[in-house]
Amino acid sequence: MIYRSKAPLRLGLAGGGSDVSPYSDIYGGAILNATINKYAYASIEPRADGKIVLNSEDTDTHIEFESTDALPINGRLDLCKGIYNRVVKDYAGKALSFTLTTYVEAPPGSGLGTSSTLATAILGAFAEWLKLPLGEYDMAHLAYEIERIDLNMAGGKQDQYAATFGGVNYMEFYADDKVIVNPLRIKSKVLNELAHNLVLYYTGTSRVSAKIIEAQQQNVKTKKTKSVEAMHNIKKQATTMKEALLREELDNIGKILDFGWQQKKQMAENITNPELDNLYEIVRAAGATGGKISGAGGGGFMFFYCPGNTRFKVIRELEKLGGDIKRYQFVTQGLQTWTVK
Repeated sequence: MIYRSKAPLRLGLAGGGSDVSPYSDIYGGAILNATINKYAYASIEPRADGKIVLNSEDTDTHIEFESTDALPINGRLDLCKGIYNRVVKDYAGKALSFTLTTYVEAPPGSGLGTSSTLATAILGAFAEWLKLPLGEYDMAHLAYEIERIDLNMAGGKQDQYAATFGGVNYMEFYADDKVIVNPLRIKSKVLNELAHNLVLYYTGTSRVSAKIIEAQQQNVKTKKTKSVEAMHNIKKQATTMKEALLREELDNIGKILDFGWQQKKQMAENITNPELDNLYEIVRAAGATGGKISGAGGGGFMFFYCPGNTRFKVIRELEKLGGDIKRYQFVTQGLQTWTVK
């Protein structure tokens, strides 16, 4: 038997950062995101030889252990190990023997929610194998707890919920880890036009999002006025973006993205840099009406709204800069699991 899962990566369209504690605990957060047809995959094959084998195919990392009820957290495939440790502790109650193989269709630190999506996929594969009684909210919250509490990885809450639920969602975040996912009924023609006009560009650089997020958290704790006000505006942006999509007012998307990008740069240092600022000005001059970095900032993916047929001129300008244009479509289905006999 092989137990498989896949979970979609996401584009954070608006509100990014307001899902991070302590901001969401104090003020409440709001995010609008949408999943795309780029995935994190996980497969579990039970073994009978008392071994645990972890294979990360996209990072070419392979580790083998004797079966034990707690794997060491030491910087190598800690996400895989942390999820296993929690599953044994809370559900299995005993050491397991298996091969876990993972693959993600985007580089680590690229800003599409890769680590949290992978966490959700791995947890989904364990749930398929062990028949764990986890609903969608349970699955997302457990993935969040493992990352943020068990493994002490800095970050927000949106990615685990996006990966689990899938689709276009307006999410609300409150104190005590309360999350409300509001699926939006967006017509397929609107999603097709949005995907056509949003050009997704990989800058060729990854970044350690934790450092940026930690700076953002510190700014909230110390009540740094400029940063907190920017986060208030980012939260409002999520509502504005939601209304524009539901009303099919796509011509406003670029302007809303630009507003959010200007605010996001005030949230913490290192969200942008001279190279990214120059890139942004180039695409604006080529016809894009707005855009943003995907994720915490500092590198990874950016996307730009290009109305009409301006995407082609924007793409030509981006290709001169040496990064990669990534084709994608929006998808409505979240985490999927299945068994191969």
